[in-house]
Amino acid sequence: MKVIMNDRFFLKKGFIISTDNNLIDFEAVYDYLSKESYWAKDIPVETLRRAITNSMCFGIYKENKQVGFARVVTDKATFAYICDVFIFADFRRLGLSKWLIQTIKQHPELQGLRRWSLATADAHSLYAQFGFKSVSRPERWMEVFTPYKLPDQGGQQ
Repeated sequence: MKVIMNDRFFLKKGFIISTDNNLIDFEAVYDYLSKESYWAKDIPVETLRRAITNSMCFGIYKENKQVGFARVVTDKATFAYICDVFIFADFRRLGLSKWLIQTIKQHPELQGLRRWSLATADAHSLYAQFGFKSVSRPERWMEVFTPYKLPDQGGQQ
């Protein structure tokens, strides 16, 4: 994979990317995903805790403050699913999302995978820069989709 973003550029500006889950500002990540994202709106807090615990998470930080996040669901051998990717509004348009995806794709524990996947409604051009394309054989893919059940709505969404 060719390098699109220069790590030193972001490091000099005080940004870091870490996979240390102890650095994650859980409340900030939960607030964004449950209230602002279109893909995880109303996610139960314990569901997100479990997801973070059982995923490889990448946080972007500036001066110990969370500015971005992504999760990778993977066996670290054959498959990785990138999800929950976001940059907080105050830090958008700086190239951080490109740097984050590049860092994920270059991570030493994620090399040699047979398949990477993700789902997006609005960031196709971002991911295309890293080799992502529409599913080549969609007829082979299947899913079970179970929306989050909201207690006050009787499970209706």
